[in-house]
Amino acid sequence: MKSVKSTLLDRRSIRRYERESIDDSTMEFIYQAIRNTPTSYNGQQFSVIDVTDQPIKEKLYELIGQKQIKTCSHFMLFLADFHKITLAAKAKDVDMPEFTETADGIIVGVVDAALAMMSALTAAEASGLGTCCIGYARTAAPEQVNKVLGLPPHTFLVCGLAIGVPRETPDMKPKQPMHLTIHRNHYPSDTELMPLLQAYDDEISIYNRTRTGTQTTNDWVAHIVSYYREAMSYRILNALRRQGFDCRQ
Repeated sequence: MKSVKSTLLDRRSIRRYERESIDDSTMEFIYQAIRNTPTSYNGQQFSVIDVTDQPIKEKLYELIGQKQIKTCSHFMLFLADFHKITLAAKAKDVDMPEFTETADGIIVGVVDAALAMMSALTAAEASGLGTCCIGYARTAAPEQVNKVLGLPPHTFLVCGLAIGVPRETPDMKPKQPMHLTIHRNHYPSDTELMPLLQAYDDEISIYNRTRTGTQTTNDWVAHIVSYYREAMSYRILNALRRQGFDCRQ
C-alpha cells in the first residue's frame, strides 16, 4: 500500500493498461472507500456502476471515444442519484419535494458523485493501480450512454473513472503554483494573478514541447478555452431535463 503522500502527490492520469484483472480484495477496498464517502445530509445522493463486461465497455468506447474505457479492468460510472430516495419516500408515503428541479439539487448530486469518484481514485492509486477520470462519459452521447446503463429517472452521469494495472508512467503534468490555487482570507487581485497565470501558461507550453511521448505546441490558456468552445455545442441541459432534472431555481 502506498503512503498517503505518495498517493496524492505522485498521481498522474493513466491511459494505457495491462490486460489483467484486479484481485477481489483490492476491489472490495475500493468499494468500501466509495461507501464511506462524505455526502450532503448523509443523503448519499450518488450511485456507481462498475462496468467489467467487455462488450459493454466496447459499446461505451464507441459512444465516448476514449480508448482506456475498453482496455482498463474496471470502468466506473459515477451518478448523481435521487432515484433511490424518491423510491423510498414513495413507499413510505412521504411527500418528495421537487429538489431535482433546483440548481442546488443538481449541485448536491454532482458534488456527492465527484467525492465518491475521488474516494475510488484515492483507494485505487494507494493500491498501486492506475486511474483516469473521463468527463467525456458525461458529454459525448448522454442519451445513448443512459440507455446502455439503463439509468432510471432522477439519475444522471457525472463522470467516468478507468481503473487498471498501469502500462505506462507518463511525465507529471505541471499544476498551477500554490499561490495561484490556495488563497488566504480573500481572493487575490487581478494584478496579483496575472504574472502567475502568464508564468504557468509558459510552463505548460514548455512541458508540452519537451515531454516524453507525444509532443505538442499547446499552451494552457488557448488549449483549455478550446475545450470550453467545443463544450458550447453540448446539449446537457436537454439530457438532464429528460432525466427529471429541470432546473427552475
